[in-house]
Amino acid sequence: MRLLVVWWVTCLIWSSVWLFIKIGVTELPPISFAGIRLLIALAVLISVLVIRRIPLPARRDWPMIAATGWLLLGLNYACTYWGAQYVSSGLIAVLQAATPAFGLCFGHYLLRDEPFSFQKLAVLLLGIAGVAIICADRLQVSGYAGLAGAMAVASGGTCVALGYVLVKRRGSHLDPAAIMTGQMACAVMPLMAYGLLHDGNPLAFRWSPRALSALLYLALAGSVAAFWLNYWLLKRMGATKVLAMALIEPLIALLLGAVVLHETVTPMAGVGGACILASIWLLLRHGTLQPA
Repeated sequence: MRLLVVWWVTCLIWSSVWLFIKIGVTELPPISFAGIRLLIALAVLISVLVIRRIPLPARRDWPMIAATGWLLLGLNYACTYWGAQYVSSGLIAVLQAATPAFGLCFGHYLLRDEPFSFQKLAVLLLGIAGVAIICADRLQVSGYAGLAGAMAVASGGTCVALGYVLVKRRGSHLDPAAIMTGQMACAVMPLMAYGLLHDGNPLAFRWSPRALSALLYLALAGSVAAFWLNYWLLKRMGATKVLAMALIEPLIALLLGAVVLHETVTPMAGVGGACILASIWLLLRHGTLQPA
């Protein structure tokens, strides 16, 4: 039961992330915004390592940490933040929902206990279809910029899937805080360097209260808390099950909008939500409480 509670709490955090990314990239340069987010999160994690006296990873672990840091926090952030400028939030949700399907394919080749099966793929496709139904009115793509943005967001999801599978394969023995600190240290430098060259001095940006609030939320909740919980779960369940959060996040975001902002929930959204919940139930019902 504890695993399921943590899984759903992590889903709640991730479900709110896209809203704050959308707020941030409308007011700040996307790559610099991503880099500064990581810089703040890294400062917090270094403090955690010092206070808790967590040892740094061994030398043999650093190639994996650097590679996954680039995938999860470098390439993924760069592709997703850039693509979010040209793609609707609904299409982002659908493209990101394909992440567990990529994870299923990578896991087949890289993880001995997560073989590919058409049954699992069908379950994931049911969830992706549910996301598409919910976001049916927001799936438009405009011109070459929109197509390039969609491809960038999809590439970001592919990087996430490969990154989590590699951490599952080679990093399960490490403390989540140590992995995250190493990954962010490897990813933040190229992002910040690109941002300084391309966007200029961050102190010269127009730091509105909205932009600053989005940045702090993404750094503390969307980077430190959510990633730590993801890695905690990754030690105890399969990578595809952890990545399946991408299916439920649009549904939770829709429900939050209905409760907090009094947005309308259409009957079609109910159909899509039923597909998503059925997909999640089928995916998690076998062996959820057992280490994968």
